[in-house]
Parts: sequence; C-alpha cells; structure tokens
Amino acid sequence: MYSSIFLSWKPWFPVVGLTISAFIFNTTEFAPISLLTDIANDFNISEAHAGLMMTVYAWVVASLSLPLMLLTKDMERRRLLLLLFALFIASHLLSAIAWSFWILMISRIGIAFSHAVFWSITASLTYRLAPEGKKTRALGILATGTSLAIVLGLPLGRIIGQSLGWRATFGCIAILAFLMLFVLMKVLPLLPSVNAGSLKSLPLLVKRPALMGVYLLTALAITAHFTAYSYIEPFVQQIAHLSANFATVILFIFGIAGFLGSAIFAYFKHKYPFTIIVCALGLLIVSLLLMRPLAPYQIVLSLVCLGWGIAICLISLILQVTVLELTPDATDVAMSLYSGIYNIGIGGGAFVGSLVILHSSMAYVGIVGALFGCTALFISYLDLENLSFKTFLALYM
Repeated sequence: MYSSIFLSWKPWFPVVGLTISAFIFNTTEFAPISLLTDIANDFNISEAHAGLMMTVYAWVVASLSLPLMLLTKDMERRRLLLLLFALFIASHLLSAIAWSFWILMISRIGIAFSHAVFWSITASLTYRLAPEGKKTRALGILATGTSLAIVLGLPLGRIIGQSLGWRATFGCIAILAFLMLFVLMKVLPLLPSVNAGSLKSLPLLVKRPALMGVYLLTALAITAHFTAYSYIEPFVQQIAHLSANFATVILFIFGIAGFLGSAIFAYFKHKYPFTIIVCALGLLIVSLLLMRPLAPYQIVLSLVCLGWGIAICLISLILQVTVLELTPDATDVAMSLYSGIYNIGIGGGAFVGSLVILHSSMAYVGIVGALFGCTALFISYLDLENLSFKTFLALYM
C-alpha cells in the first residue's frame, strides 16, 4: 500500500523540490519587510533607509536576470541550481554576521545574483518536469511555495527575529537552504538546457505585442502592490497604532490570501480570464485606498489585507502563465525578462514608498500605490497598436 502511494507521488517529487526552493527564495526576498524596524534600529537608520534593501535587491535581480540567464543558457539545469544554492547559502551566512548596513547590503546583492537566475528558469522547469497533462496544476503547486513563504516564512522569520534577533532569521534560512541542496541532488534528474532561447530571441519577443502588454501590466501592478506592502510592518505599528504581534498576524493573512488566490486561479483561469484580471486589479486598488481610513480597526484591516493578498496572487499567476504560453520557443529568455520586470516593480514600489515616507507620511503609501494600480487597470482596456491587449485576452477566450 505504502509503496503504491510512494510510486504514485514519485513523479511529483521534482515539482515539490522546486516548490520548496521557491518557498526559500521568496522567504528571503521579502524577509526585510517583516524585520524592517529591527534592522533599522540595529544600524540606527530610518525604516525608509532600511527599505532600500528591497529596492537594491529587486533592481539587481531586474538588471541581471537576462544577462545571467544568457550566460548560463547552455548549462545543465540541475548543476546550475546546485551552484545557485551554494551562492545563496554563502550570502546568507554573510547576512547573519553583517557588521554594518553596507555589508548587509552586499550580502543581499549576492542573494539577488542567485535569485536572478533561479526565477529565470524555475517556472519553465516546473512546466517541463510536471507529469503529462498536469502542467497548470504544477504551476499552481509552485505558486503554493510562494504563498507559503508569506503565510509561514515571513511570520516565522519575524518570530525568530523578535526572539533571537534579525540575524538569526538569515542564519535559519541558510540552514534550510543547505538541507534543500541535498534534497535537490536526490530528486532532480539531469536537465539539459532546452528551449532556453538566446540573444537572437529578443527581437522576436519584442515584436509580440501581447507579450509586451503583459510586461507593462506586470510592472505597473507590482509597483502598486509594493509601494505599500514593503512598509506594511511599520505601517501597522506607526499609522494603525496596533501591536507588533498584530503585524505578524497581518503577514499570516497575506499568506492565507495567497492560498485562496491560487485556488481561485486554478478553478476560473480558463473560464473567466478577462474577469479575473480586471476584478483582481480593481480589488487591489480598493484595498490600497482603504488602508489608511480603516487602519485602526483590526478586523476590518484584516479583511482588507485578505482581499489585497488574493488580488496580487491572481495578478501574478495569470501574467506568469500568459508569458509561458506566449513564448514556447524561448521560455527562459521570456521568463528572465518577466522576472526582471517583476523585480523592477518590487524595487520601484519600495523606492516610491520610501519617497512618500520621506517627503510626506507613511499614511499615504496606499494611496500612491493605488495610482499605479489605476494606471494598470486603465491600460488593460487599451487597444493600442503596440500593446494589443485584446490579442492577449483572445488567447484565452
């Protein structure tokens, strides 16, 4: 009985391995959000200054995703993943012992190097390793790893940081990554590089208006999200005047929202693609606008964050799958561009949020983020010659 269960699940082991890896990578990318106040206090800097870690990290990923992917395009993928984990672990050890904010920043840049390549190849590898006829489900499982990073990784990282210091959080991530290194060695087969694309693929991709539209929508929507989300922990404490423990609860709520968003995506993606993307953008905008007026009310703010989390999960998933389905001939190049643009949104959002805090007040990060969301919603309706969103939508209808 147990052997038959094992054999039935065995084809899913590589997908699960990549999902756990996604959990680890996303946990560390967003870890500063849950530790921002502690890091700022330790180095005697402001939260806006500490938040630049998010901006620098994201922009390094954005600028290096394509060059590093092209540099490694012919490398066997299993070996490449193991090398990425080695760099990832070493950089986290440096984070744990960082004696100044700039050393911490250097360690984060090292992590960003590994992140840039990891997310350029992981979605396409998941597609490739999924059992026949289960590719959409496999991407949903991969998205679960991302959601778990928020529902478990960030709150646990915050709990560890509050109990043992923020450095312990990075040390624990290094240990978890070290264990995962050996798991990947066991569960991943040899993976020769296929359909990675090359520099010659770029002009072909640029000539696909639907793809360019998806990239633009990604940049705007993710900037909208991270303008506010990057500072959610200090926002809860300083603007809402709620407890540090409730800030941890909010992070859990975002993670739960990710699970719900993944389930909605899996069920409705092929039935109502236009409705999903428009409703998700609308829900994101409303949630950001309600941040400030509803900040003092725990239950209502929790519901706002739940809707916000569902919205950004749906937006991310449908755009990522669209990129994969639009570019079967150059998936790694297309995904490296998507990862880079996604991180432009992360870094841009964190940077815009820091400017709002420095020149106005943290209370307004949601309103400014909503402006980017409104732009994304408006552009999604346009039928400009160089965007052709109707072509993008027609892919599913």
